[in-house]
Amino acid sequence: MAKKVELALKVGDVAPEFAVPATDGQVVRLSALRGKHVILYFYPKDDTPGCTKEACAFRDAYAKFQKKGAVVLGASTDPVKAHVKFTEKFSLPFPLLADEKKELVQAYGVWGEKVFMGRKYLGTFRVTFHIDPEGRIAHIWPEVKPEEHAAEVLAAI
Repeated sequence: MAKKVELALKVGDVAPEFAVPATDGQVVRLSALRGKHVILYFYPKDDTPGCTKEACAFRDAYAKFQKKGAVVLGASTDPVKAHVKFTEKFSLPFPLLADEKKELVQAYGVWGEKVFMGRKYLGTFRVTFHIDPEGRIAHIWPEVKPEEHAAEVLAAI
């Protein structure tokens, strides 16, 4: 079961602006997406079991997100090169943001201490934000079940 994360950002807050390199070689800017619903999902690491299930669930529902006028963006601290391999391996139709400098994860408050098998380390929490067309946070999912999450997000738009 996913661990609940305490976030500084709340529903109704203005979403922090970002400009982050993506898999397609472009820099994705939140300000350029104004007027659209933006689904920004953070995940720990490319090509790991939970992250793959979550990415593939968003992939499988991608046409439905597009019909609702939503942009889907995955984000982790992995480099572009790793994102490209992950995208190609699983035919992901949406960009993955490469937050190597950890500016995005820190701005959204999803970077922090995690524990795995008794070992503490810093990493990205699995959290999703729905940013409305005006640039405000409409929904936050601080607890995510990777297989079911895309359908849950789609239902909320």
